[in-house]
Amino acid sequence: MAEEVLTTNEISKEKLLTFSNALSVLRVVCVPFFIWSHQAGENSLAMIIFAIAVASDWFDGKVARWTNTVSDLGKILDPLADKITGILVAGYAAYINEIPFWFLFLLVIRDGLIFSGGIYAKRKKHLITTSLWAGKVAVGFLAGMLAAALWREPFFDPYLSRVFVRDACMWISLFLLLYSFGQYAVRFYDILKGKPVKML
Repeated sequence: MAEEVLTTNEISKEKLLTFSNALSVLRVVCVPFFIWSHQAGENSLAMIIFAIAVASDWFDGKVARWTNTVSDLGKILDPLADKITGILVAGYAAYINEIPFWFLFLLVIRDGLIFSGGIYAKRKKHLITTSLWAGKVAVGFLAGMLAAALWREPFFDPYLSRVFVRDACMWISLFLLLYSFGQYAVRFYDILKGKPVKML
């Protein structure tokens, strides 16, 4: 089955101001409010904001399809918002010593390379690539890691339960982030060579 890679001329009329695009922007806007509330010790409020950001990631693509407002901009804005939000929150978690800086470094390098490849595919090959399943699952575990790392009043005492969840999610997300990076690299190579892009 062919991977969903769309040419720009297959996307109908460009729709910029859509609810789905607003949800993508909301994800990034949530970050400073989350950090402020977390720093202020408003842990429940911080996690509510975190949950809103995660929910916006789940809903924006579905809303675009439900309302027939899939757009060129949206296909770029959605993954860009994911990457900016993930890196900013992970950066904050690393800053307060909740996750290692090497994880943040790998995340920044991986996301930067993938997004650069997507921009190249759009500008040079007139293709818009979509996220692969491993990358989507990796983002889910990344969100779980950050929630466990930053939630100071865990649902389950003692403290070690939070640390266990954080570390387990970190290693699973790391594996999936690297695995999905390999998939993206293979797809980018196929695009460069003009080969049919298959589901990996």
